Amino acid sequence: MGPKTTRRHQQGEESKERILDAVIQIAAERGYEGTTVSLVSERSGLPVSSIYWHFGNKDELIAAVIERGFRAWSAEQAEPFEVDPAATRRELIAAILHHDVGSLARRHPEFLRFGLMLTLEQRAEEPKGRTLFLEARETSLERIVGGLALVLEAERIPDDGFARRLGQLIIATVDGLFLATRASLDLDDLNSHLDLLAGAIDLLIEERTPR
Repeated sequence: MGPKTTRRHQQGEESKERILDAVIQIAAERGYEGTTVSLVSERSGLPVSSIYWHFGNKDELIAAVIERGFRAWSAEQAEPFEVDPAATRRELIAAILHHDVGSLARRHPEFLRFGLMLTLEQRAEEPKGRTLFLEARETSLERIVGGLALVLEAERIPDDGFARRLGQLIIATVDGLFLATRASLDLDDLNSHLDLLAGAIDLLIEERTPR
C-alpha cells in the first residue's frame, strides 16, 4: 500500500469516525427517528454522499455505532481481570458486575442506548443494528455466566442452569438501571445499585450453599 493509498485510507477512517460521533450526538438529543442523514451530514461537516458511501443507509449507520461500542468494550474486557484473593464472595460478584455490565453502561452508553431503542421497536424487517445488539448481548451474558459458574463451583453448588438465570436477571436489571440513569439517576447511583444487586445475587447463592 503506497503513501497516497495509505493517506486516503486514513482519511476515510477519520471520516467514518466523525460520522459515527455525529450520529451519537444527534440520537442523544432527538432519538432514533430524529436522527436523519441530513442532520448527520450537517453535524459531521461531511456531504450526504460521503455518508452513503461509507454506510449505505441509516440502518447501516446505527449498526456501525452499536458495533463500534461493543468492539471497544470487548477490547477492554480482554485485559486481565484481577481480583483480591481475600475478597468475599459478595465482593467477587460485585467485581464481576462492575467489570462486565457496569463498564459497558458507563463507558459505552451508545451501545445500550441504540440497542434498547431498536429492541423496543416493532418492524416487519429486522434492522441489522438490532441483530448485532442481540448477538453482542449474548456474548456479554456468556461472559457473566462463566464468572458466576466459577463462583458456584467454588461453593460446590450444582449448576442446573442457575448461573444462566442469574446472568439473565443481571442483564435485565442493568437494562432498567441504565434507562433510569437516562431519566434521573447518575452514574454514582448506577455503581451503588450494582453493589446492591451483587448483594442480592450473593443471598440467592447463599440459599443454595450446602450446609
